[in-house]
Amino acid sequence: MNTDPVADYLTRIRNANQAGLKTVEIPSSKLKHEITKILLDQGFILNYKIIEDNLQGKIKIALKYDKLTNEPVIKKLLRVSKPGLRKYSGSQNIPRVLNGLGINIVSTSKGLMTGKKAKRENLGGEIICSVY
Repeated sequence: MNTDPVADYLTRIRNANQAGLKTVEIPSSKLKHEITKILLDQGFILNYKIIEDNLQGKIKIALKYDKLTNEPVIKKLLRVSKPGLRKYSGSQNIPRVLNGLGINIVSTSKGLMTGKKAKRENLGGEIICSVY
């Protein structure tokens, strides 16, 4: 049994990137679907597809690589808030990732969004993960 599905999601993407795979399949949930949408909007992945089956479904993610060097676009995926130690931040204290080159994914009262958007909308919340 998996106690931290978000950490499992990030680890599967990280492992697929290191192995040079084109796609990765991950068990689906609403939270993972929202994180995947943000990664697509911010240009960290090529595309994704929801595969419905009789259990919980899967998310099939097409990973993005640099065309010249064939290195993954996602350099690091870090789980910030963990089940044992939650990390919350006010709207003005959301940290910048790599001086603005990366993103934080923040769970706010209005749903998941990037740290920049949360600052703009003056919303704080739980910092789920950092991507760069």
